[in-house]
Amino acid sequence: MRVLIQGGRVVDPSRNLDDRLEVLIENGRVLDLVPPGGEGDFGQGAEIIRAEGLVVTPGLIDMHVHLREPGHEYKETITSGAAAAAAGGFTGVVAMPNTQPVNDNRSVTDFILAQAEKAGLARVYPVSAMTMGLAGEALCEYGEQAEAGAVAVSDDGNPVSDGQIFRRVLEYLKAFGLPALCHSEDLRLSAHGVMNEGRVSCRLGLAGIPAAAEQGGVFRDVMLAELTGARVHLCHISTAGSVEIVRRAKARGIDVTAETAPHYFTLTEEAVVGYRTEAKMNPPLRTQADLEAVRQGLSDGTLDAVATDHAPHSVLEKEIEFDQAAFGVVGLETALPLTLALVRDKVLTLSQAIAALSTHPARILNLPGGTLAPGSVADVTLIDLDRKWTVEADKFRSLSRNTPFEGWKVQGRAAMTLLAGRPVAL
Repeated sequence: MRVLIQGGRVVDPSRNLDDRLEVLIENGRVLDLVPPGGEGDFGQGAEIIRAEGLVVTPGLIDMHVHLREPGHEYKETITSGAAAAAAGGFTGVVAMPNTQPVNDNRSVTDFILAQAEKAGLARVYPVSAMTMGLAGEALCEYGEQAEAGAVAVSDDGNPVSDGQIFRRVLEYLKAFGLPALCHSEDLRLSAHGVMNEGRVSCRLGLAGIPAAAEQGGVFRDVMLAELTGARVHLCHISTAGSVEIVRRAKARGIDVTAETAPHYFTLTEEAVVGYRTEAKMNPPLRTQADLEAVRQGLSDGTLDAVATDHAPHSVLEKEIEFDQAAFGVVGLETALPLTLALVRDKVLTLSQAIAALSTHPARILNLPGGTLAPGSVADVTLIDLDRKWTVEADKFRSLSRNTPFEGWKVQGRAAMTLLAGRPVAL
């Protein structure tokens, strides 16, 4: 089957492309790109997709999501999460292992991939646990998990506190070429904190999590990356100090990459005022100075990727006392417009924004996609940069509604998402 995308502005950071081009897709792969009017019989017999006024990009990839299945299907399923991804412009999502049971063995990885195949709405890439049961003790069988389809390992919100064990994790990983996705946190420093430690937490009477809890974890993980030579990816960077540690690590040639999330470059700790549990996440929202440092880190390439840390929760976990509420927000359906706001603010170019949402995640995790080069998988996102809309959580494809952006007026939206050249329902 042939598909021809006509009339769009193609932005492909992997090839330094930003031009008016026609994109021909055949049998699920990009066949070629040519200037408008220069195709001759290029698109003969193809299904035409009109893209006038739209930007055509490699399919977006979210390298940090929680799909909750198996175990917490009342919050999210693989099908509902994939539908939310498609609606947000994402053709691929990377599923963290903190399910029930934990994804620490091949049977869970097989199950996730089977459910994703059945849904057929987005590529789902499972992440294996680092340690059995996320307990920080016995290492998982990384070779078996990689063979089954796991693309990385992580203990997610349960960082391996024992430095010796984490060192062994990194040394063992090198044999399989998988990166470690690190939730970097000193759990003793964060203790029972529920928001950023500072003047706002004091005013609200809430236990704080100091920036040093993240920064200490980031520094340890960076140093062990240097010691072992393993590939370390730092998740959801939220503080100015962490950005600077990553910047210096890269300058030293250490093999580290890092991501942040839209809420860290859009909101500050002030969003918690009123005890708004929808603004409770871990790491917590920080200060204006931290927000500006995160933006600068994206601008200068210190931070490689934007990921949502999509963490669905039901009203049972969120509409309760702030101290008791679960950490986490949903983000698949709001990440694109929030990132595009950085383009309008001239923090990023459009190419940089698409690279952070697509090309760089594909490179870091060695995934198909992230490019429109001939021969690549035809995962494509069509974006309407001018589309203005209001965030209404009750219209989300996700099963959960825990967003701090309810009622926000935003700009930019996925007009169509194609998976292997096939439009998926939005």
